[in-house]
Amino acid sequence: MRSPITPRDMKRIDRNAAYYGLLPIQLMENAGSAIAHTIKSRFDGGKIVIVAGRGNNGGDSFVAARHLTGFEVEVILSGSSGEIRTAEARANWEILERSGFKLREIRDSSELKGVSEALMGADIVLDAILGTGVSGEIKEPAKGLIDLINSSKAFKIAVDIPSGLDPETGNSKMAVKADLTVTLHRPKLGLLQDLAKKFTGEIVVEDIGIPPLFEVLTGPGDLEVVIRRDKTSHKGDNGRVLIIGGGPFAGAPALSALAALKNGADWVTLAVPDSVAKVVASFSPNLIVKPLSSDILVQEDLGLIRDLIEHHDVTVLGMGTGSDRETLDLMRSIINVSEKLVLDADGLYALDLPSKKRDIIITPHRGELSKMGVEIKGDLRAFVMDFSRQNNLTMLMKGVEDVISDGVNLRMNRSGNAGMTVGGTGDVLSGIVGSFYAICDDPLQSASAAAFVSGAAGDLAFKEYGYGLTAMDVVDRITEVKAY
Repeated sequence: MRSPITPRDMKRIDRNAAYYGLLPIQLMENAGSAIAHTIKSRFDGGKIVIVAGRGNNGGDSFVAARHLTGFEVEVILSGSSGEIRTAEARANWEILERSGFKLREIRDSSELKGVSEALMGADIVLDAILGTGVSGEIKEPAKGLIDLINSSKAFKIAVDIPSGLDPETGNSKMAVKADLTVTLHRPKLGLLQDLAKKFTGEIVVEDIGIPPLFEVLTGPGDLEVVIRRDKTSHKGDNGRVLIIGGGPFAGAPALSALAALKNGADWVTLAVPDSVAKVVASFSPNLIVKPLSSDILVQEDLGLIRDLIEHHDVTVLGMGTGSDRETLDLMRSIINVSEKLVLDADGLYALDLPSKKRDIIITPHRGELSKMGVEIKGDLRAFVMDFSRQNNLTMLMKGVEDVISDGVNLRMNRSGNAGMTVGGTGDVLSGIVGSFYAICDDPLQSASAAAFVSGAAGDLAFKEYGYGLTAMDVVDRITEVKAY
């Protein structure tokens, strides 16, 4: 059996597949066909009652109905057809309407009696009421339909996951007790938990045509995983980012901070040497600048920096600092006292390997790795995975194809272009990484989403400016990417 997947990751893959041209309507057709194939491989015919919900889980079953030639098929919808939630599911329901299938809509509990009569004569019941998006208490008429399915003597088959079962934990207050679960692409994590065994029955995994590469390519689906903003949230609830950098270079930390703001961080503070504080502040009135004590980062600044770290969700360190010995000493101290940390540029050279902390994201390119004394050998993807695992961190390896790994999982990003070799684009990336990591506890997902946003913003800038694009052109297009 294939390795399990979380509902969140499956949603990410579905969204990214659509971005790369494999549309939801195609996946729904593949899923329904696969479900029907499994049924026909086990039964020669008979009456099958499909009990479907209004989401894509139900849409898969509408497709299956068309493919179940040789069976007497009746489809029962939980709710009104006018409330079917996706265009793909609605299109497949309308096909069933036009092609003369026996359809019934159950809008409230008073109509459940007819369902009971239909199930009495069924040989097979196909459960497609609730999919992996289930949350909260199950309401009528779905609750009543689950009870009726469980009371039926027919062979019960669940689509993807038994309705009511938590797809991540396997917990359930009430769920369909299936004899067979046909799960799609990969088994959902909850199906394999001991708690779920009494609900799943036999588990069969059916392929729906998602290429393996689409599991690791970044895309808009990665943004949907990390961006969660409550309407009732207050200033600071959506990310407080601390940028520590500057000295020899004033623009680098400023670019990082501006990128973090454009990417949605509520609050961005820059801690920079006193010698460049006014220059950095002049970039934008939106920047909060805390001047430090000297012309470079020095150990005497650790007390103030430690206090700032405690009031921010993530620290981004290393842009434009230079590699003076005192500066490196301070950055080592910052690494030791930080929790969630993004290291870029000169900050990379202060990192002792293997890392003693898990919550570190590093964003090197080949040249920076070489200066760290690290030699890339063999296949780059395997190298990044091995390096991340051995050093207990998450690496976003910048290049023509960005490679990202936490040592267990792999992602690849193909957005971006050769115009982004211009100075400052790496600083922009570090700010985007920091803003995502401030609101998401998963370093791999934060780095993956950031790589896509940075590269896609660069692609938009390239369309307008070609090889004359600048780092600020990339910053200015971040919001356009997030509107995908």
